[in-house]
Amino acid sequence: MATPTALQKAEKADVKPDTLKRYFEAGAHYGLARSRRHPSTMDYIYGLKDGIEIIDLEKTKKLLDDAKDFARSLGEEGGQILWATSKNEANRIIYNVAESIDHPYVTGRWIGGTLTNFDQIRSQVEKLEELETKKAAGELEKYTKKEQVLFDRQIDKLKEKFGGIRSLTDLPDAIFLVDTKAEDNALREARNEDVPVIGLCNVDCNIDQVDYPIVANDSSQETIRIFTQAIRDGYADGADVTL
Repeated sequence: MATPTALQKAEKADVKPDTLKRYFEAGAHYGLARSRRHPSTMDYIYGLKDGIEIIDLEKTKKLLDDAKDFARSLGEEGGQILWATSKNEANRIIYNVAESIDHPYVTGRWIGGTLTNFDQIRSQVEKLEELETKKAAGELEKYTKKEQVLFDRQIDKLKEKFGGIRSLTDLPDAIFLVDTKAEDNALREARNEDVPVIGLCNVDCNIDQVDYPIVANDSSQETIRIFTQAIRDGYADGADVTL
């Protein structure tokens, strides 16, 4: 990708060159080998360099603006976004972003049925909360040491699986996914339940299945941070939340 040319294009459009420069420096423009490209992302390819397709960051910025506007509208309505990823490079980012606005999150393997069998999932959250309440009240002390250890293990296991979605008392108003191809189970469940999807998608993703796709490198930690925080900031702006 010829960086000066991209920035010159931005100057003529309604995009600040500094914004594209930040994306570029984060590696947001790196796609994948042409053989891995999904046809739905073809319009977002700027060119090819060293066998790797380069993403048009000006178009990425427009996609981000649309997704951010949607997040802002959710904030205005008091909606809730479920933030989810199983990518190691995104786990901490997703956790921090979700926690900053008191939203639910999934970091790690997607639990099947989180959306499509929500009542059953919710019952597991309630079981976790019941055990924690009993432990805090000393109600588990009547059991043997061995039984108390088993209760502690059960609590830890439930917390690991469902701790991030405690605040999810109903289906979310939207879900944010990092790499919709990797999160195909979550994507499928969201579509089945008519939950709008905001997705950070590299060129191998089928963006026709994503309501608000953001086409960019979905493996760069800095890229993930930039776009995830941008969506969070849009929501916070709509909700009038101070970060």
